[in-house]
Amino acid sequence: MELVSKIIYWACYAYYLYVFGYASLFKIFQKESMVKSMQSLGFNTTWTMLIGAAEFIGVILIVVGLIKPQFRNLGILFLFPFAIGALTTHMAHGEYNHYYNSLIMCVFSVILLTLDKNFKIII
Repeated sequence: MELVSKIIYWACYAYYLYVFGYASLFKIFQKESMVKSMQSLGFNTTWTMLIGAAEFIGVILIVVGLIKPQFRNLGILFLFPFAIGALTTHMAHGEYNHYYNSLIMCVFSVILLTLDKNFKIII
């Protein structure tokens, strides 16, 4: 069971890094399709770049987390609101083709935090 948990954790981690990595870079470097998509959601160029820069900070924290594990959870907690925001925004605008990645990022955030032995939520 330990091996299965590790495989699930690292698969989720890799996909999490991939999705937020390309999304942040597409926003920062103003890829045309991303800019048009963000404009259709009501975000101008400045907000698109700021969101991309903030996501990129989270991606850097996750990459640094490969060496220093405490930064992994910080990066995930930092990016979790962006995943929730993307999910609600895409749902509100009926963009169901982008909805799935946002939903997966929300679910993966919870999975990653749950499977990490160094992270605990005490209620």
